[in-house]
Amino acid sequence: MKTAFVTGKRAILPMLVTAALFATSTPQATAAEKMDTLSAKEAKALTLTAGSSEDHKKLARHFTALAEQHEAEAAQHEALAAEYTRNPQVSSAKYPMAPNSAAHCKYYAEHCRKTAAELRSLARQHEEQSRTATK
Repeated sequence: MKTAFVTGKRAILPMLVTAALFATSTPQATAAEKMDTLSAKEAKALTLTAGSSEDHKKLARHFTALAEQHEAEAAQHEALAAEYTRNPQVSSAKYPMAPNSAAHCKYYAEHCRKTAAELRSLARQHEEQSRTATK
């Protein structure tokens, strides 16, 4: 019975660390950042109809804000991967890509970094188009 209790404590510690990481490292969006992102419907519509310089600048700000969000998520998952590497879960040996495993967090962090790079590329394209578009 004592072994189960110790195992229970070991299982709770990483969950508490995970909660603390997300609570302290999640960036709080300012009013300006919230204004820079568009809804999916707005972004799609603007992408299809963008013709003016201001339209392209708005899309560039939108894609930049999304890239920053993805970079923040990548950093969070890298921190989680480090924590799970230090304190591996029992289930991670049986299920290597379980959500509470270092492998899962490393994979997700890499995915977020790649997505952020693609979003930054889109932002650069719209910045360029804003310079050449009519006002």
